[in-house]
Amino acid sequence: MKRPAVLFVCLGNICRSPLAEAAFRREALTHGLDAIADSAGTGGWHAGEPPDPRARDVALRHGVDIASLRARQIHRDDFTRFTHVLALDRSNLADLERIRPKGSEAHLSLLNAFVPGKSGQDVLDPYYGEMPEFETAWRDVSEAAIHLVRHLLNGIR
Repeated sequence: MKRPAVLFVCLGNICRSPLAEAAFRREALTHGLDAIADSAGTGGWHAGEPPDPRARDVALRHGVDIASLRARQIHRDDFTRFTHVLALDRSNLADLERIRPKGSEAHLSLLNAFVPGKSGQDVLDPYYGEMPEFETAWRDVSEAAIHLVRHLLNGIR
């Protein structure tokens, strides 16, 4: 089986998707899953910037340092480089479906598609909120990371 390569996608790549990447990396490491992880945004206006300071703070509070990550915009070739392209909300999923090249074999879905009872649900965008919203986003992406890693491990065995 091909090594799992997961791309997490939100709008600007400074809040939810870097948190999802970090939660997934931690969960994969914990369970010995050899996987590639990255994140991107459908918009490019934050390209090159580090994650939002509130996202960095909440990740660090949970033992993960995301300060070295830099925002980037998704590229068409990401659909061939990654086995899974996971949107954090339905709006970004619609954008990804629109730009996805014909013949792409990457699994494209919402991140919450892997969480029992949350299929079709968005991960809250905390950008216009305060720390409680960032904590909620961290909790949600961490829960999704657990289920995603389990799914990937079951597919490998």
